[in-house]
Amino acid sequence: MNLTKHITLKHLLIGNQKMIGLQFHPDKVIHALIKELPNPKWSREFAMVYIIHTKENLNHVFEKFRGVAWINGNSFFKEKVIRENEPVDVNWYRNRTKTASYKYVPEAYLLKLELKRYALNTCKIYISLFEKFINQYPDKDIVELSEQEIRAYLQLLIGQNKSNSYINQTINSIKFYYEVVMGMPNRFYSIERPRKEQKLPQVLSKEEIISMIEHTNNIKHRCIVSILYSAGLRRSELLNLKLKDIDSKRMLVFIRNAKNNRDRYSLLSEKVLKDLRLYYKEWKPKEYLFESPNGMKYSGKSVGAIVGRAAIKANIKRRITPHILRHSFATHLLESGTDLRYIQTLLGHSSTKTTEIYTQVAVNNFKLIKNPLDL
Repeated sequence: MNLTKHITLKHLLIGNQKMIGLQFHPDKVIHALIKELPNPKWSREFAMVYIIHTKENLNHVFEKFRGVAWINGNSFFKEKVIRENEPVDVNWYRNRTKTASYKYVPEAYLLKLELKRYALNTCKIYISLFEKFINQYPDKDIVELSEQEIRAYLQLLIGQNKSNSYINQTINSIKFYYEVVMGMPNRFYSIERPRKEQKLPQVLSKEEIISMIEHTNNIKHRCIVSILYSAGLRRSELLNLKLKDIDSKRMLVFIRNAKNNRDRYSLLSEKVLKDLRLYYKEWKPKEYLFESPNGMKYSGKSVGAIVGRAAIKANIKRRITPHILRHSFATHLLESGTDLRYIQTLLGHSSTKTTEIYTQVAVNNFKLIKNPLDL
């Protein structure tokens, strides 16, 4: 059956009540059938017809347009898969000293973050940004806030010269409440996002990397800097490494539950393996490869500080983060002739388009070009 007429279902909130929005191109047949639905109304704000959100009314829609129009409910029924990350603990937010003059995220927000097992850093960002948003409107209930208030708040952030990344994260934190916590996928589907900035990755030379490794304080710090670079790890991936993830027979590092819930393997350097054996004898970690004094996972802040100190001691003038070591790993592989598809696999990128950014910073490509001034 080839249906040329389409109706897209949208979640709407009108007068604090959930509604089914019906979005379609003008059509006499669809208009006539819409009138036969239970109490259809027109929303000038959302520019679409809507009916009350009930299971019976949803069945009416599918029955009414069967064989007449294709119902697109992809966004309406979409539910994100719960991540397989370790359970996240956000009790430190629940246990904060609270004041009457400040609005805090609802308990349902925290519960949903825990249920979805969002990464701890993502939880911190979402909670902080969402609270800043709702405190911009202290006299309004959260469910009463509309797209107009959201746009006004985003305009305020633009006026404060907030980055596109900051604004996008703010939108994500707001959409998480209305779409995930309240169960209304696509609630603010028409909110415009700022165009994503295309910034080239910062990269260190191999000489600078070696100098950083040589300027670490001890064998533990040396291993942290070395494996970040030699395996192209994200900071969170390093923190989650366990002793069993180091495969010395196959010379691989196993990264579990990485970004987008993917497992992958990366390279294990022979030099790093020697250092890891020395580190293990001295520090004797129990479960995680790098542990805090109390036996828990090492903190991301500590890793950042270790990398930063090593860069300063190596006389590198710019601020260096763990992620720059990952960028350097990918760029150096590309410069040595490694196929881009292998680099994509090692980094855990879902698309080669993400990995292709390194072609713009690999210097071997530029060395082949003769400068016109030197011709």
